[in-house]
Amino acid sequence: MGTRCLTYVYEGKTPLMCLYRQFDGYPSGHGVELADFLNKIEVGNGILGKPEMGEFANGMGCLAAQLIAHFKKSVGGFYIHSIKDADGDGGMDYEYHVYPNKVVVKDPDGVVFSGSWGGFAEYCKEE
Repeated sequence: MGTRCLTYVYEGKTPLMCLYRQFDGYPSGHGVELADFLNKIEVGNGILGKPEMGEFANGMGCLAAQLIAHFKKSVGGFYIHSIKDADGDGGMDYEYHVYPNKVVVKDPDGVVFSGSWGGFAEYCKEE
């Protein structure tokens, strides 16, 4: 049985997207991969020059789209999940909530991490 997780991306308090991962959802798996993705990208408002995918996101909506493109490489494994139905969804092993300045990680018992993108990377590597 896989370790399932949800990854939400927020703009303000509103989730823009929810990505379901069917396996490897634990912090030392999906968490490390998510942290590596987040810590290589700068989020800004407006595009100057010709920024590269994976290095710059024009807001959180652009970040969410790049996150999907980064993880979805084959049939299965990753799915877009309804934000409405996913909120408080039972049976998930982990939830990752990505905000412009922090990540919050929850397991079935509640919040296990809340901090900066860099702090999130350190947390995942220790798990």
